[in-house]
Amino acid sequence: MEEIIIRKGIMVKSPGKMTALELKDWKHKSYQRAKDYLFSIGQPLVYYLQDGTPVAEYFDGRIERLQ
Repeated sequence: MEEIIIRKGIMVKSPGKMTALELKDWKHKSYQRAKDYLFSIGQPLVYYLQDGTPVAEYFDGRIERLQ
């Protein structure tokens, strides 16, 4: 019988030891998990554009500039 252990919130490999491809994948998955969580509780994902403008991205795809 195989023993399956699930750990939530513990990284298997530190970012400093990841290959470039693993790091890129890890960053993408982290972003997606945060986005999914915020949308699941009805909150937008808020971030800054390169020019410093804050924006909010909503579940329905809307992106609004914030003041």
